[in-house]
Amino acid sequence: MAQTDRVDSIDIIQEDGEPIEIPDVLPLLPVRDVVVFTYIILPLFVGRDKSIRAVDAAMAKDRLLLLATQSDVTVENPTPKEIYRVGTVAMIIRMFKLPDGRVKVLVQGLGKARITDYAKIKPFYKVRIEQISEEDTDKTSVEAEALMRSACEQTEKILDLRGELTSDVSAILSGIDEPGRLADLVASNLKLKVEQAQAILEMTDPIDKLHRVNELLGKELEVSAIQAKIQSDAREEISKTQREYFLREQMRAIHKELGDIDEKADISGRV
Repeated sequence: MAQTDRVDSIDIIQEDGEPIEIPDVLPLLPVRDVVVFTYIILPLFVGRDKSIRAVDAAMAKDRLLLLATQSDVTVENPTPKEIYRVGTVAMIIRMFKLPDGRVKVLVQGLGKARITDYAKIKPFYKVRIEQISEEDTDKTSVEAEALMRSACEQTEKILDLRGELTSDVSAILSGIDEPGRLADLVASNLKLKVEQAQAILEMTDPIDKLHRVNELLGKELEVSAIQAKIQSDAREEISKTQREYFLREQMRAIHKELGDIDEKADISGRV
């Protein structure tokens, strides 16, 4: 399974305006190389038979399933012990069947949940879950406001260094007023190791989560700044080398031309 870099943050509600009711038992879709956060929309490519069956089961009912990351990405068929117990309940927004037999699904995270038991193992995993709520926090506190502002500013700096900053991204960041939600959105766009992202997913205190995300942003900003400098120095070196090359070619052409003139002068003098 894989994901693209494009993510967004929107709410999904039922047509009657009521929140989606999440059942206690859901099909489980183990994912590799990615931790899915609440509210995040992303595409997944599903190729394993067990996983395709889980998607089919979700589509046949309410389009809901649990996305949980496997601890070892190299394992083709993970056992329950090789799948993190905390994952994200997601809704399948769209599903496409591909010519090679795989399935592409567009999913959105709805909320965190913990696997309490495996209700079914074959032909696909079905799990009992308990939803995980984040702790209440004062989003208007000075600490929360400072952390959120710092996260937004550092994220914009990183994206700017990568050449990926757009007005849409800035608008999305500034439009989020929930500390936990902002932390999830930023974390989903950082190039984190699975275990780092999983640790953030499992945190329930929004302020603690924002503190951790800001730490990771600081490190990523340093790396991005150094990377940008290396690339800039490399471009300057290439440009310098090219200038020197063209100068040498020009000098060679001039010397050749002067040599031809001298040779013609010699011949003229002898004649």
